[in-house]
Amino acid sequence: MRFPEFTFSKICPMPDLQFALEKLRRAQDGLLRAADSVPSGDWNIPPEVNAWSAAQLVAHLCQVERGVLGYADRVIRKMPRPVPLLNRFHLPLVIVELRLIRRKTPIPLDPELFAASKEAMLAELRSVRERTLAFLEETYDRNLRAYYWPHPFLGKLNFYNWFTFIAAHEIRHTKQMVEITKNLPKRVVTS
Repeated sequence: MRFPEFTFSKICPMPDLQFALEKLRRAQDGLLRAADSVPSGDWNIPPEVNAWSAAQLVAHLCQVERGVLGYADRVIRKMPRPVPLLNRFHLPLVIVELRLIRRKTPIPLDPELFAASKEAMLAELRSVRERTLAFLEETYDRNLRAYYWPHPFLGKLNFYNWFTFIAAHEIRHTKQMVEITKNLPKRVVTS
């Protein structure tokens, strides 16, 4: 689902949602452009020892977005729990985008997730984003700011912050995708 850009700002009751939607759209466009520069034959090749391949990176993005979406869907079915004001503060999401602090994912990667072809994995990434956008469209007329749950590093994020986090996380990994492309082993062509 796509929210019409020219009318969304007029009908969206939640500016946080509009910001998240625009950021999600820009983030995925950037990642897909970066992924285009990785040859299909190199999709599963890590650029160096102990580094992720492009396939592992995309599998991770799908896994994180599915997890956030699933949790958000479950949490909004209940009444929001009160969160004291001091517990609402969190580290700025720009930290995620800038990659100033390297983090290891707390979620182990499932090897089956990155066994598919480049085209299939990018189609799955788009599909996950379409489900996210459909979910946000279904809930757009509700004020979901009162729903908070913890991020393992940033602190408690509200519903809209979580979807902005997905975009910031994708921007972070877009930079990593560019690094993967630059650092892939160069192939020597013999004639």
